[in-house]
Amino acid sequence: MRSTTVQKVAAYGLAAFFVFIGAQKFGAENPIFALIAERSGISLFEPFVRVAVGVAELVAAGLLAFGATRLFGAVLGLGLLLGAIGFHLSPWLGVVVPVPVEAPIGGGLFVAALLFTALNAFVLYGLRAEVGSLLGGAQTVSAPAIR
Repeated sequence: MRSTTVQKVAAYGLAAFFVFIGAQKFGAENPIFALIAERSGISLFEPFVRVAVGVAELVAAGLLAFGATRLFGAVLGLGLLLGAIGFHLSPWLGVVVPVPVEAPIGGGLFVAALLFTALNAFVLYGLRAEVGSLLGGAQTVSAPAIR
């Protein structure tokens, strides 16, 4: 019972995080996506990919909020967070994000991505029984013995 409550609180915290960061994608130009667009030479990052990521983050938040869809939200969230980590490790963004002096971010976004990936993994770990049933049960298939 207690671990179920902890799992729910973790899922709700993760959902709140995705609402917070997802909502920031709708509005004026985002310096993070503008930097990725500039460094990569792919202009679709700002605004199209930014808005698509924001929509995906809000969808993940909604799915995480309900027990019946929590697994799908956690899988989507993990994909989003691993994508964020991948961009931070790429030359297009970097671990320390160079943004305007008015809003120094430093390595905080990368650390946040790592921490919330760990929280997402914790939520998925709590849903491991659902993952097993979704994949056809926790049955193992063994090859016939050679005689």
